[in-house]
Amino acid sequence: MLKTKIEEMLIALGVGQQIADEMAVVAFMVLVVAGAFLVYWLLRNYLLKIIHKLTLKTSNQWDDALMESGVFHRFMRLIPLTFILLCIDRAMPGHFILVKRLVFALIILTGTRAIEAFLNTIVQVYQQSKSLQRKPIRPLIQSLIIVLYLFAAIFIISVLLNKSPWNLFGLLGGLTAVTMLVFKDTILGFVAGIQLSANDMVHEGDWIEMPKYGADGDVIEVTVNTVKVRNWDKTISTIPTYALISDSFKNWRGMSESGGRRIKRSICIDMNTVRFTDEAMLKDFRKMELLKDYVDQRQEEINSANQERKIDLSATVVNGRRQTNLGIFRAYLVEYLHSNPKIHKGMTFLVRHLQPTAQGLPVEIYVFSSDKVWANYEAIQADIFDHILAALPEFDLRVFQQPSGSDISALAVSDIASLKT
Repeated sequence: MLKTKIEEMLIALGVGQQIADEMAVVAFMVLVVAGAFLVYWLLRNYLLKIIHKLTLKTSNQWDDALMESGVFHRFMRLIPLTFILLCIDRAMPGHFILVKRLVFALIILTGTRAIEAFLNTIVQVYQQSKSLQRKPIRPLIQSLIIVLYLFAAIFIISVLLNKSPWNLFGLLGGLTAVTMLVFKDTILGFVAGIQLSANDMVHEGDWIEMPKYGADGDVIEVTVNTVKVRNWDKTISTIPTYALISDSFKNWRGMSESGGRRIKRSICIDMNTVRFTDEAMLKDFRKMELLKDYVDQRQEEINSANQERKIDLSATVVNGRRQTNLGIFRAYLVEYLHSNPKIHKGMTFLVRHLQPTAQGLPVEIYVFSSDKVWANYEAIQADIFDHILAALPEFDLRVFQQPSGSDISALAVSDIASLKT
């Protein structure tokens, strides 16, 4: 044995037995530590570089991620620590008990950190995948890391105290109330993370709305304790993970994964401007490219129905069936939207009346834009309603709006003019 040889050399040099034994122990420990550092230096400067070169030559992204996360580096640290432990245990089985316990505790800690790096690599590679069905696994992995460190701490304490780890587990069970109080948020986040992942409730990259926390934007990170949302004004909202389980929120993922984005907006028509059409109006409507076929076809259908019922149309305008300017306007909107290439024709397509109110008769457009990009969607929606508002006077219709300053001024001028006459 190395220690024995060192001791024999010292005795041969005239050193006393007791002093030689102590000096041999010190020299042996120095040599073991130096040997461990030499092993670590060789591994780090040669083997690690060889592994790095091999990872660069492969097309697999896993080995690159493992290298960047330091997984190989952390596992290599276990080798010199194990070398020290084995050397001490073989050379001096009954000595340096505390040192061996400390080294063994370091091995547990280093191994735990290496496993943590490996688990984080799994998250990194998974998030870089292009799969549209990615689930938020970060909370699950972080929960697993927490449990891993909890077990590592128990085993380290049991090694240092030379106690059975199962006794420490029993003690931890007795401190359950204190543990739950101290780690309440972490425990809630742990459970919430499992539910979020199992129920596929939110992913990184989802657009969510949660007014209670001022969140309206893209999810950029889902962890055990918090969910970070980058709002549209570029601010960051931080939401407790368990709040996504206990409170309600809106996830726009369904819209993003569908074929279009909904346009649901109405304009209020002044009901005083709604009336039956006459021949002069129909003549004007026939000049519109989108309406000429509809007007003729509809008028033929109405004339046939009135003739079959022998309706006297000259008695009053409410006898029989007639077209209205609002009905023709709705038909125009349908044709106009059908001719718009940016409107999705395979999804819900409605032009309808809503309940009349004191603000007029709402005519609602309920269609879907084929372009889901926010800026493009807003431009498409604006173009549609720009056209509708500009086209209304062509149908002798008027939009209802609250009287403004110019309306009141015009009314006052009209009243003064009438008084003068």
